[in-house]
Order: sequence, then C-alpha cells, then structure tokens
Amino acid sequence: MNSVTIVGIIVIAIFSITSHEAAHGFAADRLGDSTAREAGRLTLNPIPHIDPFFTILLPLILILTGAPFIFGGAKPVPVNLARLHNPRRDGALVGAAGPGANVAIALGLMALFALARSFGVPATSDLLQIAVNGIFINALLAVFNLIPIPPLDGSRVVQYFLPPSALTIYLQFERFGLLIIVALLLFAPQIQQPLLAAVTSLITAMATLFGVQAQFGEAPSG
Repeated sequence: MNSVTIVGIIVIAIFSITSHEAAHGFAADRLGDSTAREAGRLTLNPIPHIDPFFTILLPLILILTGAPFIFGGAKPVPVNLARLHNPRRDGALVGAAGPGANVAIALGLMALFALARSFGVPATSDLLQIAVNGIFINALLAVFNLIPIPPLDGSRVVQYFLPPSALTIYLQFERFGLLIIVALLLFAPQIQQPLLAAVTSLITAMATLFGVQAQFGEAPSG
C-alpha cells in the first residue's frame, strides 16, 4: 500500500467519523434540539469532534494489542432529549442518524467503485483501494455503533421499544458502557467474528445492489 492510498484512507476515515457525529447533531437540530449547533458541533471540521479516548487512545490500544481491526470514534455530539419535539421517538432517530450517515457514505463509495470499474479502472488502482477501504470503514462504523450497549447508538434505538420498567434497568448500564465495550474488544475475541460477519454482509448487500459483488470480492481491502 503506497503513501497516496494511506493518505486517502486516513482522509476518508476522518471524514467518516466526523460525518457520523455531525449527523447526530443535524438530526437533533431538525427535531428541535439546537444544543449541538450552540456547541459548534454542526461541522465537518474534525477538530471539534476529536475525543482523547476514542479518537486517539482506543486505536492506539488496539494497535499495541494486535487487534484484528483498528477502530475509533469521535467525541459524542451533545443532545438534550428534553428539547426534542418527541424525546422518546426523536432520540431514537438521532441515534440512528450517525450509522445512517456511514451507510450513505459507503453507498456513495460503492457507486464510485461500480462506475470506475465500468470504465475499466483496475480494482488495484489507488482510487479504488481508497474506496474499498472507505467502504469497510463506514460499514464497520455503522455496524459497531448499532450494537445495543449504552452509550452506543444502537442503545438509543433500543430504548424506544423498551417499556418504562425495562428502560430504567437498561439505562443503569450506561455508566459501565465504555468499560464493557473495551473489555469485549480486548478480551472477548469471539465477539469480533459476528461483528465482522455483519460488516461483510452489509458490504455484500451494497455490492449486490450495484451489481459488482464478484468484482468487489476481487479488490484487495488492505
């Protein structure tokens, strides 16, 4: 992998993480909560979104421990549920907006891949290697964040469907959420298999949608 491809992948990764968080803020803003806008978080500029743990420390830990994939994130966008028009429903929509943004980016990159291949661009070209890795990064961000462990986005969606009694118990796990997530990533390798399987299934579905399933399988991803 040459320097052009590496730089391209880094740019895509930063854009994808930033877009994920900005999407939460934009969704909340449209649904009545302007907290993110007031905090200056409705931007694709990565600097306001940098989180010391998720953006720097967690990827470093995964690299040093030899994890099969490197994962990170950004500082969560502040959301005041009480300011939303319908806090319970809109909270779930705001939670789903981040993974939704990553799926949209992955689809856009898949469309680029399909278009470039139709013009005969080799799958091993720098452009398509960047696209392939960008698709994987965004699929991983979407799937990982939909895991229903507080404070991940999946927990916000699950909360909408829980009865009040179960919701009270469920919310108590949020204080331990980050510890649970890190522990699973570092000490429960068996959780990585279904996670990667879900990512692969999502990518395969997108490749099938654009008619490049076989071609996409031929493209190296790293």
